[in-house]
Amino acid sequence: MNMISINGVEIPPADISTEAQYHPAASPDDASAEAAQALAIRELFLQEAKSLGVSAEPETDEEGRVETQEDALIRVLLADELNVPLADEASCKRYFENNRKRFRTADIYEPCHILLSASPEDKDAHALAGAKAKDIIGMLQENPALFDKLARKHSDCPSAEVGGNLGQVSRGQTVPEFETFLFELEDGQLCPVPVMSRYGAHVLRLDRKIEGLALPFEAVYEKIAAYLEEASWRTAVAQYVRVLAGQADVKGVDLGAVGTPLVQ
Repeated sequence: MNMISINGVEIPPADISTEAQYHPAASPDDASAEAAQALAIRELFLQEAKSLGVSAEPETDEEGRVETQEDALIRVLLADELNVPLADEASCKRYFENNRKRFRTADIYEPCHILLSASPEDKDAHALAGAKAKDIIGMLQENPALFDKLARKHSDCPSAEVGGNLGQVSRGQTVPEFETFLFELEDGQLCPVPVMSRYGAHVLRLDRKIEGLALPFEAVYEKIAAYLEEASWRTAVAQYVRVLAGQADVKGVDLGAVGTPLVQ
């Protein structure tokens, strides 16, 4: 990586390596690039705060952690220099009307399953579990009333004691591979193929889906306002970075097309 400097102040490679751990990315190089950008932005802000004579007292958060003097300077600088409007009710209502699908309670599913446990690492066992699940599905297609009996006899899940009933679940409460099939089933439908997961093979039936309810605007107004104000603040910060970068001597990093800066 090229040496990075802001108005002649170099950012040591060791600092970038340390910062990279706070920037999860697809590769180490991507993490380093994000870390370098974050530190360059931080240096840009600190230099601007010094130039403007900004003073700040470190604050303590709810958990008793005291911010550093540099963090305090950046906080006050951005508060002084950025003019971020509050989200008014009209803006929030417009966002609500355009994104109604986001503002619903979660759909609830009531599935039953028969788990034939097998580790995916044991390919033979996993394949046998899948074949056995397929046989059970065939029996259930002939006689759906056998589900309770077959679950109690064959399932390796504790739910076997209640005929495979998993109770009520919502998105994110089961493994993704299970949900991929579950969310496509209709009430009372038996999944026609085994559901293969990290736990083995599942014979899956959806007994009932309870649709989520639309939330009223009043229930989500504050959440929408906070979201819109946060988005506006991030946009303002990105624009401010580009303005400062255009006035500075920046070497080794491109801040001209910065998106949402992460200032640690």
